[in-house]
Amino acid sequence: MKQTTAVLLAKRPEGIKVAEALTLGTIDLPELTAGTALVRNQYMSVDPSTRGRMDPGEKQYTTNFEIGGALDGSAIGVVVESASDLLPVGSTVRHRMGWREYAVVSDAATTICDLEKAPAMSWLASMGQTGFTAYAGLVPVGHLQEGETVFVTGAGGAVGSMAGQFARLMGASIVIGSAGGPEKCAWLREECGFDHVIDYRSENVREALGTVAPDGIDLFFDNVGGWQMVDAFHNMRIHGRISMCGAVSNFASGDQPSLAELIEIVLRRVSIHGFIVRDYEDLRPEFEERVSGWLASGELVDRATVYEGIGNAGAGLEGLLNGANLGKALIRLSE
Repeated sequence: MKQTTAVLLAKRPEGIKVAEALTLGTIDLPELTAGTALVRNQYMSVDPSTRGRMDPGEKQYTTNFEIGGALDGSAIGVVVESASDLLPVGSTVRHRMGWREYAVVSDAATTICDLEKAPAMSWLASMGQTGFTAYAGLVPVGHLQEGETVFVTGAGGAVGSMAGQFARLMGASIVIGSAGGPEKCAWLREECGFDHVIDYRSENVREALGTVAPDGIDLFFDNVGGWQMVDAFHNMRIHGRISMCGAVSNFASGDQPSLAELIEIVLRRVSIHGFIVRDYEDLRPEFEERVSGWLASGELVDRATVYEGIGNAGAGLEGLLNGANLGKALIRLSE
């Protein structure tokens, strides 16, 4: 039986100190059977949802990790052995068996990636679940219209940077982001085309929103939750809309807002729609066509912060939760 190095959950983490809760170990790979293939992983995705799955308890949209078990998540790699006519040797594929160097995948749960449409890393970023999440939050969930004002929290991260750029490319009149630190803010303004970027570490977000969007926010795409979410509540336009994508602030220690703040939603008659991207799979071909076109034309910036080697997986996840990444966070596992 073949084996591979994988990232295992050693213990339940506290807050965002996740690196110490992970360890490397060796796991067995199942024998190939009809419809499966062996993949050498090149890159694996680092996502905020991984932190949520490290906690105990049943998740409504996925499963949690067990102590001593291997983590998993999106990855892209090359087929090196195959027992499937759909997954030829040498093809580049995306699948859900990341956090390990090699994986045995099923052709029913694997996508062949066209590297002429986008490079391998982009199939985990702008063309992957990251970009698709941003697209779903803007289009079927957020009902974005041309000429609207859009505010995105966590704008320097993977989903946020895509959401802001997609909104701009789809005709939003004003795109506002929040991010932590001058480097991220400058990148979003100068390269990604955000009209205004608020540094939540040094500025009062509520006041800044009132200045740059005096008529209010039409669509709020929230990745963060916490006080930034409340600051947006106070600046929503009457009958505004909120796409609730995530709440990464939940993993940090510190003061959290009261539910009493929800009165702003009532006063402004705001609609809030929480969503999970897998509910919109029927839109994936449309999404891939539009985004690959933006990439080809150079209108879309697709940037990644890449950590080298599976041994840095914990550092990569902790860095993401600390806000250290620009754009998508990835671990390079092989060439």
